[in-house]
Amino acid sequence: MRIGIDLGGTKIEVVALAVDGNVLFRQRVATPRNDYGQTLRAIAALIDTAEQATGERGSIGIGIPGTLSPFTHRVKNANSVWLNGQPMDQDLTTLLGRPVRIANDANCLAVSEATDGAAAGAATVFAVIIGTGCGAGLAINGHVHTGGNGIAGEWGHNPLPWQDEDERRHAREVACYCTKQGCIETFISGTGFALDYARMGGKPLAGAEIIRLATAGDGLADAVLGRYEQRLAKSLAQVINLLDPDVVVLGGGMSNVDRLYHTLPALVRQWVFGGECETPIRKAVHGDSSGVRGAAWLWPTDR
Repeated sequence: MRIGIDLGGTKIEVVALAVDGNVLFRQRVATPRNDYGQTLRAIAALIDTAEQATGERGSIGIGIPGTLSPFTHRVKNANSVWLNGQPMDQDLTTLLGRPVRIANDANCLAVSEATDGAAAGAATVFAVIIGTGCGAGLAINGHVHTGGNGIAGEWGHNPLPWQDEDERRHAREVACYCTKQGCIETFISGTGFALDYARMGGKPLAGAEIIRLATAGDGLADAVLGRYEQRLAKSLAQVINLLDPDVVVLGGGMSNVDRLYHTLPALVRQWVFGGECETPIRKAVHGDSSGVRGAAWLWPTDR
């Protein structure tokens, strides 16, 4: 079997998959925040629990909110900052007594959806996580593409394209944790969506509540959602101009806004070079479990 671990800022999930992709075991625990050693031990305990529950031993793949540097072999770019600078694959290999494979969580989403999800069988898949933060991953022929610097798909930390005056003001006023200004993440993450509602005069609300208001016909909430759709469309058009993927898959909390799948295709077309774009934009089939499934699929199918 294959074991996948999804290491998030608030929870760690384990899944054990049979050869055919069926789930044999699943469990979640809280992430020991700001404690690297405890995080490793929590991962090891989940793997042990999964193997005891199934009576099988599995290969181990792990999705993390960052990436392993191909030069230092240490974690970088993680918004779970206690992971940065750590030789995580080496430490887990030592702790578990067997090799592990580690990839960015958005890359795991891409692999999962390319294997048996919304983009099954597609050659080039661009998968987006639009949740608390904003990231993306790239799968080519069902395999993670990390790039020479280990950062392929780090779309959220490019500037929002084709900014209007209000967006330029947003870029000046809203800082990104990466220290740059105008990052796509600050506009189209769930956090950015809720912040824009407050900046437009609304009281502080969670994204789900703003969506509920927009669906009920609230003018401000609907306007903010419209701004969000335009910004997401521009950001995806930039990727299509550069990469022209076969399928775009959306995951994360904002991917559950069904209206996006009706509005985005026409909006994206306005920004794509030449005005032609039939790229499918689909919701992740496996929802918030797609990342953990993709981590399990980091090992080849002939194992």
